[in-house]
Amino acid sequence: MHYPISSIQPDDDPLDIRMDNVFKAVFTKDTPESAEALSRLVSALIGRDVTIVSILANEPPVDNVRDRQIRFDINCKAENGELINVEMSLNPGVFEPIRLEYYTSRLFGGQDVRGSDSSYKDLKQTYQITILANKKFFTDDAHYHAFEYYDPIRKVSLDGKTRIITLELSKVDIIAEKPIDEMTVSERWAVFLEYLTDRNKRSTINAILEQEGGIAMANQVLMTISRDEHERARLESEFKYQMDMQSQLVTARREGKLEGKIEGKLERDKELMENARNALAEGIPIAHIQKITGLDMETIEQL
Repeated sequence: MHYPISSIQPDDDPLDIRMDNVFKAVFTKDTPESAEALSRLVSALIGRDVTIVSILANEPPVDNVRDRQIRFDINCKAENGELINVEMSLNPGVFEPIRLEYYTSRLFGGQDVRGSDSSYKDLKQTYQITILANKKFFTDDAHYHAFEYYDPIRKVSLDGKTRIITLELSKVDIIAEKPIDEMTVSERWAVFLEYLTDRNKRSTINAILEQEGGIAMANQVLMTISRDEHERARLESEFKYQMDMQSQLVTARREGKLEGKIEGKLERDKELMENARNALAEGIPIAHIQKITGLDMETIEQL
C-alpha cells in the first residue's frame, strides 16, 4: 500500500501529538493511513510485524470526551488475537508504573477462557504500550523498556504472556542528533513524537518522514487534522478542558494540604501551651519549660 509522503512546510503548525486526545485522534481515525500507522507504531515497539485488525470499544469515544476525564487509550486487537493497549501520557503521575501493572493485569485477566473446550493455553499475548512525555521515570538513560515477570536474583524469565512497554520521550535528545540511517525504527518514532512541533528539528523530522512510511502516514493524518479548523478547535478545546480539570484538582489538593498544615500547627501549639501551663503550676522554671516546649519566654510568662 503506497501513500504520498508529505513534508512539513515552514508555515505549518501541527498539533502536538503528545496531547493524548490528539494522539488518539491520529491513530483511530477511520482511514487506511491511520490504521496502517497504528500497526506500524505497534510493530516498532513490540519488535515484530503486527497488523491491527480492530479497535475495541473503549471510552471516551473519539468525538466526545467532555463528559469524562479519563485517559485516551487505544484498546485494540491484532490479527492473531493478541490484545494491545496503546496510550500517550503527556503528564503522567508518580503512580504510573503501578498503574501500568494494574491495567495490564486487567487486560490479560479479562479474557474469557471458560468452557470445557478452553484452557490457559488459549490466553492471548497481551501488551500495554505507554508513551511517557514530560517526565523521566526510570533511572537509566534508555528511552525504551519492555518489562515482564522474571526472577531478579537468577535472571530467569517466567516467559509469561504479558508485556509492559514504555517509551520515554524525555530521553531522546541524544538520539535526535544521530544520523537518520543509524536510528532504529522505534527511535525514529520517538524523535518524531517528541520533536514534531519543534521548528528547529523540522529538517530532522522531514528526513524521518522520507525514510519511514508508517510515520509519514501518521503525519499525513495529523496534518489533515491540524489544517481542519473545526477539528483543530475541537481537539484544542478538549485539551483545555482536561487541563482545566487537572488544575482544579491540583489546586484543591494543594489548598487542602495547606489548610491541614495550618490546622495541625494550631493544634500542636494549643497542646504545647497546655503542657507549659501545667508545668508552671508544678513550679517548673520558665527557662526549663521554654527548652522543652520551644515556646518563647513572653508567651510562657503570659500563661
